[in-house]
Amino acid sequence: MESILTTVKKMLGIEDDYTHFDTDIIIHINTIFTILNQLGVGPSEGFSITDKTSKWVDFDTKGQMESIKTYIYLRVRLLFDPPSNSFLVEAIKNQIQELE
Repeated sequence: MESILTTVKKMLGIEDDYTHFDTDIIIHINTIFTILNQLGVGPSEGFSITDKTSKWVDFDTKGQMESIKTYIYLRVRLLFDPPSNSFLVEAIKNQIQELE
């Protein structure tokens, strides 16, 4: 079972044992879970993580897991480490819109 935090950190290019930014990333992940809840994805009562013990299987997705992983990564990327290239930012925003 994959850890949500570990997966997102890996996608951001951050090693699992480097924990300096964990709090920031967790806050961003939880923000995205709130957005997903508003979009009607996941448990109706909402979902959040506090550390790397939360697993993807804990989040009820009804078969949309890979799209959700991509969506969370893209949204966290724009919040945590936005690209300096405006064309890349627009491409990421377009991907986010398509996933929504």
